[in-house]
Amino acid sequence: MHDWPMMTKELSAQLRNLRGGASEVMKAFAGMAQAATAARALDAKTKELIALGIAVAVRCDDCIAFHVKACVEQGATKDEISETLGMAIYMGAGPSVMYASHALDAFTQFEASKTKPSDKQRAVRDDDEIRLE
Repeated sequence: MHDWPMMTKELSAQLRNLRGGASEVMKAFAGMAQAATAARALDAKTKELIALGIAVAVRCDDCIAFHVKACVEQGATKDEISETLGMAIYMGAGPSVMYASHALDAFTQFEASKTKPSDKQRAVRDDDEIRLE
């Protein structure tokens, strides 16, 4: 399996490079992400759980890493993650079962790292980027 916390750190570095090469597109993407994740009728945790379900259904490990991390930061429980994964499996059939196992592994790693203050990072979205701090 993957080292999910390390994956998000490495991906964040690559995303910084992408922002430099495709700055207008990435700025627009960051704006869309900010608008989509803003709490309105649905709270931020619910929106991250939905994003995780979609990430599993479309088979995107990188997306799984970032959205599981955000779910943990929003206080999602293992039961909430598991129920979300159940919906993703229902919607995505067999291949989603395999990617659901990736998401559960990522949750376990991020939840474990939450107790280590020196390793604690959080995803930050602003007008120009999504980054870890």
